[in-house]
Amino acid sequence: QVHVVESGGGLVQAGGSLRLSCAVSGRTFSNYAVAWFRQAPGKEREFVSAITQSGSTTRYADSVKGRFTISRDNAKNTVYLQMNSLKPEDMAIYYCAVDDKFGNSGYSVHPAAYAYWGQGTQVTVSS
Repeated sequence: QVHVVESGGGLVQAGGSLRLSCAVSGRTFSNYAVAWFRQAPGKEREFVSAITQSGSTTRYADSVKGRFTISRDNAKNTVYLQMNSLKPEDMAIYYCAVDDKFGNSGYSVHPAAYAYWGQGTQVTVSS
């Protein structure tokens, strides 16, 4: 049984920062690729960022590149998403997704590729 829990969301003014955390338990964390997705009201879930098992490879959506940073601490079974220079259009529920089928250097930008999801954390950005 894999358990994924996001935290760190909240209300922030435009230009501010938040750090989201994704804690994973249940299996060997270092085997998982981890991705962040987000979903705003009335919109489809979209890819934000991903990180491979070792953390050596990361990927970002164009809309967050240069503002968001994904990282992982395998000793703490946690992945982080540092979000800087937040914009109103970043407002959404942010979800963490994990899967161990990608191998050492793999990940996916497609939500359907991930088997395990957290419940989401709300990020609200006021203008």
